[in-house]
Amino acid sequence: MNALTSAPVDSLWQATSAFKDSFPVFDGASEEDSSADVVIIGGGFTGLSAAHELAKAGMKPILLEANPIGWGGSGRNGGVVTAKYRMSFPEMAKAFDLDTAKRMHQLAHSAVDKVEEMVNAYQLTDAKFRRSGNLKCAHNAHSLQHAVDEVEWIKRELKDESLSVLSREQVAEETGTESFVGGILGLNVGTVHPLNYVRGLAHGINNRFGQVVHECSPVASISYENDGVRVTTASGASVKAKQIILATNAYSDLFPCTDYIRKRTIPFRSSMIATEVLNDELQAKLLSNERSYVETRRMMRWFRKAEGRFMFGGRGAFGKEDSQSAFDGLYKAMTEIFPALEGIKVDYQWSGHVAMTLDALPHVGRLDERTCVAAGFNGAGVAQSTLLGSLAGQFALGETPNVALLNAQRFNAVPFYAFREVGVRMVAGWYQFLDAIGR
Repeated sequence: MNALTSAPVDSLWQATSAFKDSFPVFDGASEEDSSADVVIIGGGFTGLSAAHELAKAGMKPILLEANPIGWGGSGRNGGVVTAKYRMSFPEMAKAFDLDTAKRMHQLAHSAVDKVEEMVNAYQLTDAKFRRSGNLKCAHNAHSLQHAVDEVEWIKRELKDESLSVLSREQVAEETGTESFVGGILGLNVGTVHPLNYVRGLAHGINNRFGQVVHECSPVASISYENDGVRVTTASGASVKAKQIILATNAYSDLFPCTDYIRKRTIPFRSSMIATEVLNDELQAKLLSNERSYVETRRMMRWFRKAEGRFMFGGRGAFGKEDSQSAFDGLYKAMTEIFPALEGIKVDYQWSGHVAMTLDALPHVGRLDERTCVAAGFNGAGVAQSTLLGSLAGQFALGETPNVALLNAQRFNAVPFYAFREVGVRMVAGWYQFLDAIGR
């Protein structure tokens, strides 16, 4: 994360990517590149969705990504396209009101629709988007009852019939393991090959609108001038714009110019492993409906199949580099839940950062007349970043979409930021304790 042009991550997604070619580096040499309506800093789902929104409206965006497209969170994640936030809808209704919860529910589900819309807009068949559904697997009776209560509330208050409760036997049939006591099936959730999605978007935007997307072009400074904003890269290339959009999420510590996001998010490492290709017997036995799956634990662990392999991921690793102990811990947890995988070889292991926020919600909006922002996806970024990037583009166009609790004015700085890693370790330890005692 501290390298200016880091090599691609050695992940399953990188190994199976349909897009191997590169994107132009921004040099600012041409007259066409000397100015833009909007400069977008960050080339993940957020920035690309914003670029699409602006370009289709006739604006001239220039997008600058510090590393290869897909190097950050957009190319490292588990490829789950989910309609959720870390704050639950009942919690929103209790803390605010029912109308707010209803609007947030609409936004959450429209985020999944937005991913499908973008896939269709650029005919991204290699993204392999599929509304496969998600099964939340309860690891104990207490967690199952809590999940059932939430589903009943959502059905009653939000009129959402896409959720259903599954018995222990039904979950065992779905997953191929007896490790869970029941679960919640949500139908409006998808899966995607995230690296093909993000790189496919970048290719599609450049093919349709010209050289909008630039990679390996880290932004070193942002200068607010009387008639606009000057953005300068680490190589000295610069572009003058009327506005900028900050879209760097958990990877905002490269230069001080993205400190606004850095000081409002807590990067939390998420690690994952992918096995060798499963044999026919295991393919039929495990996760036969090929949905995405997640546990009810606070220290979330998730699993799915992709490219014929079993993927297992979780959070809780610390530090700035990959941890072999974290990968070993994932393998141990995977084989405890799925004994049939004991002895199966791991072919890929990698990690990335998710950006946690104080209020457990992402945020989007206008900071001032020349700056918009979208960030803080709390581990649910495939869908949310696609939607919020589009909304950031709408804000830059002068529109004022109703974003409810996602409003950037609620994007508060993390207090005692210098001690954030200590705080993360304390919170993670507390969550692990609660999971261990079954609460």
